Amino acid sequence: MDFITEEQIQKYRQDGYLVLERFFSPEECDALRERMAVIVERMDVPLHCRTEFSTEQEEQLKTQGNADYFMSSGDKVRFFFEKGVFDSQGDFLVPRERSVNKIGHALHASEPVFKNVTHSPKVQELSRKLDFKQPVVVQSMYIFKQPGIGGEVTPHQDATFLYTEPLGRVMGVWIALEDATEENGCLWFIPGSHKTGITRRMVRTPAGTFPRTQFIGSERTYADEKFVMAPVKKGSLILIHGEVVHRSAMNSSNHSRHVYTFHIMESENTRWSAENWLQPTQELPFPSLYT
Repeated sequence: MDFITEEQIQKYRQDGYLVLERFFSPEECDALRERMAVIVERMDVPLHCRTEFSTEQEEQLKTQGNADYFMSSGDKVRFFFEKGVFDSQGDFLVPRERSVNKIGHALHASEPVFKNVTHSPKVQELSRKLDFKQPVVVQSMYIFKQPGIGGEVTPHQDATFLYTEPLGRVMGVWIALEDATEENGCLWFIPGSHKTGITRRMVRTPAGTFPRTQFIGSERTYADEKFVMAPVKKGSLILIHGEVVHRSAMNSSNHSRHVYTFHIMESENTRWSAENWLQPTQELPFPSLYT
């Protein structure tokens, strides 16, 4: 069975993104959501979220705790929360399942259900059709886009954060585990914007300094009318070129917009920047997509 046609491949290369409707079954989506519900129920809230801070210096330590937690999350399963979901003692002000913004960045390696989807024969075949020779999985995330509070994601290019030489070697795989609509914050793209390079990078700062990352350059300003909305049904998959400009609005609805997403990189003749926040570790080198 062909999971992608030659016409669709050309559309991806032209637009920088491609929607593949109902790529995964409802049952496959439900299995990911059910496993995530268990993970959330059992999660330990990070210490920096459970500490009360009152002075400016203590607030800085909290910020640094957040940064350290993020910077060391590449080979772990860690929890990142929406704003305002904890009281001063670090206790939940909302149900815990409504508190999480995202979970990352190694679900693909640590959780069998997510690993099976990431390395599924369908995804591997899709990558081969797109001429990936030695693809590796660099990160994975579960994004909740909580009802009413799931925040806006401003226009950006993934290569800003996941930089390679040469460019054009990273692709996002975005799987809708629920319907993604205009109301609950579906993706929007600027077709063809992957052909003009990037103007901003997030890089590591020298060891021992704070903050841990900084931006070099600045994001372009994009006219709203250039964006094309990409609502999709549950089970649909969106391929996202590392340099295509995309965004999503705040979730203004009463329904969540759960997504499992991961990024792959063509490792053949590619250099992963040592300045990227995300780095392979001895415990978790970037695993091959092909098994």
